[in-house]
Amino acid sequence: VQLVESGGGLVQAGGSLRLSCAASGNIFSIDVMGWYRQAPGKQRDKVATITSGGSTSYADSVKGRFTISRDNAKNTVYLQMDSLKPEDTAVYYCNAPRVTLFAGFTTRVEYDQWGQGTQVTVSS
Repeated sequence: VQLVESGGGLVQAGGSLRLSCAASGNIFSIDVMGWYRQAPGKQRDKVATITSGGSTSYADSVKGRFTISRDNAKNTVYLQMDSLKPEDTAVYYCNAPRVTLFAGFTTRVEYDQWGQGTQVTVSS
């Protein structure tokens, strides 16, 4: 399984960015997909998650500003980030805790898959 993020960049405070993460491989299903972020010198924290059924969860710091969505047919998750603040500056990582793959006549599971990260920088 490979997760590839795109859409990061430099934006002024108050601006918007849209991140994308596409999962590739012999994928049967992905239960939950999510976004995490890590600022320099800080731990990696959850930003938002979404189930295959569309249930979402957000960190308090991004509620009302960020929107997570996904396209199950494309195994892709998105993060629309509006009203960005300098404190949103971080490397953003895509995560899939559990991915079920086709394996011949059966399936197998791979756990805790991460993308390589994309830098988001918000200037004041």
